[in-house]
Amino acid sequence: PLVYVNSSVLPVKPISYINYHINPPNIPKSHSLSNKSKLCFVLPFRRFSSLVLQDPVFSHSQAVRGIALPLGSEKLYSASGDGTLRTWDCHSGQCACLSNLGDEVGSMITEGPWVFVGMKDVIEAWNTQTAQELSLKGPVGQVHSMVIANNMLFAGAQNGFIFAWKGSSEVANPFQLVASMEGHSGAVLCLTVGEKKLYSGSVDHTIGVWDTDTLQCIKTLNGHEDAVTSLLHCNGCLFSCSLDCSIKVWFATVGENWEVIYTHKEENGVLALCGMNDAETKPVLFCSCNDNTVRLYDLPSFTERGRLYSKREVRVIHRGPFPLFFTGDGSGSITVWKWL
Repeated sequence: PLVYVNSSVLPVKPISYINYHINPPNIPKSHSLSNKSKLCFVLPFRRFSSLVLQDPVFSHSQAVRGIALPLGSEKLYSASGDGTLRTWDCHSGQCACLSNLGDEVGSMITEGPWVFVGMKDVIEAWNTQTAQELSLKGPVGQVHSMVIANNMLFAGAQNGFIFAWKGSSEVANPFQLVASMEGHSGAVLCLTVGEKKLYSGSVDHTIGVWDTDTLQCIKTLNGHEDAVTSLLHCNGCLFSCSLDCSIKVWFATVGENWEVIYTHKEENGVLALCGMNDAETKPVLFCSCNDNTVRLYDLPSFTERGRLYSKREVRVIHRGPFPLFFTGDGSGSITVWKWL
């Protein structure tokens, strides 16, 4: 079973408990139980005996837009639509730093000592080792997505452009804007990388395939009927999801001839994808839908393994150091999960 527990295994102590119980639809009341140890709900999932929900420990006042626990770090970072960046101490569970950024956050990633926060018309960057702060100008509108590849920071913006900064050894200006890449007619919602390619998904229903050396668009993939919300590259395949209630698996043959080799339909729009291995190193695809659930599918069979339930829609799924991963939802809550 998937169990909601008060666990001491997690290296982060909770600062508060969310004042609601997981109560998914169509689960008999006989499965609900409560006691002083805060065991609240058991979800009777078939073949789903290896995942435990830890205490929901962190929260913002609006939707979570980014979560990061850098490898080897003792700090968890989270950013929200409420305009704040929070830094959490993984030993005490306390908020070590609250930064009011003054505007809505669209995305957040970390790379090495750097924390990048995408906002309207700008990316704010902090070096956690040197305390250096930078504002990367160039984007037009909200920055919805960012990714690192080929020693460059790529950012997808509201105006449909992808902006690229090259890393340099200059202390005063370590990021140089090298390109504004035009190829979409609507906001760029998601980015991913793989095999020297950058992939972008947009409100215009298309996926762009870019060469990370030339920064040129070499292919536009059509197949979705609504906004492309998330992309994942794995073992030569590209996974895409959309508000059209589908997940598509793409594969490129000779000459960048991309074809859809499998389409999986959902009952609701799909918001986010994340891939990871379970405790037995079996690949699992996490798929967040706008019905406030996250579906888990074994790969490559796409056999449903179970579901995670949330108070609001989950838009962020972050794979932390194994066995931890995190989900952030529209209510501002961040939940910590652990594979067993």
